[in-house]
Amino acid sequence: MASQHDTVHELLRLRVNGVNLKIAAVRRTGRLAPVVFLHGLGGTKEDYTDVVLRPAFAGRPVLAFDAPGCGASECADLAAVDIAFLVDTTRAVLDDLGTSRFHLVGHSMGGVAGLLLAHRLPGRVLSFVNIQGNLTPQDCFLSRPAITGHRDFFAAFTDAVRRAPHYANELYAASLPHKVRRGAAHGILASMVELSDHGELMSKFLALPCPRMFLYGEEYAALPYLPGLDAYGVELAEIPHSGHFPMYSNPVAMWRHIAEFHQRVESVHSRDVRSHA
Repeated sequence: MASQHDTVHELLRLRVNGVNLKIAAVRRTGRLAPVVFLHGLGGTKEDYTDVVLRPAFAGRPVLAFDAPGCGASECADLAAVDIAFLVDTTRAVLDDLGTSRFHLVGHSMGGVAGLLLAHRLPGRVLSFVNIQGNLTPQDCFLSRPAITGHRDFFAAFTDAVRRAPHYANELYAASLPHKVRRGAAHGILASMVELSDHGELMSKFLALPCPRMFLYGEEYAALPYLPGLDAYGVELAEIPHSGHFPMYSNPVAMWRHIAEFHQRVESVHSRDVRSHA
């Protein structure tokens, strides 16, 4: 089994939309199709690095990186950071590393950026696991109040998350100020609200040609759009004992669902290739 010692940590120097970046990335090579992970606001690449310890991902190349304004990455202009900038940065990272086709996994903010990336690059995304990335205006129940009517929106957002009685919320809130720069947070949150309201995210998600999974914690089992996702062929994965942060509350179940999804996707692809041979 591959271990954490097989991973490479590096700093990628890129220029995206005229902005100089130093992107802190971690990756591993392997013989199978790679998985690219996009973290949420207040998350980092380390949300996913345990993947190299999971036997179900043996031989699987992985790539995770800290978004601009987050974690150990550096950004020369934090005011430029929003969801669209994250999408452009992700594409720049993929192109810089020569990652042509890949499975995509995105959580929350990373789920929104991943959706827009998959919409832009449909021929390169083999599958997409959306871990509670926004799809509707109602998904902005914490971000919308934080950016409207609060002088210190960052403190308001952190406090709202901390007070919400859900799995791992206090853990997340405690680390939030240390993992994302305030100068980037407002642009990210505001663009998430704008995209949730006007970006046709649900339509884009349902229209993706690749296999899709929507993964969510049991605390969100009453989301009103889940039956509609299921009717459109989106695979649903409910993670027990978890809320918005399954990688913190129940990573064992999260990794199992993702690994089994990738295996099913590749099994179907292999059968299709053989049938056309």
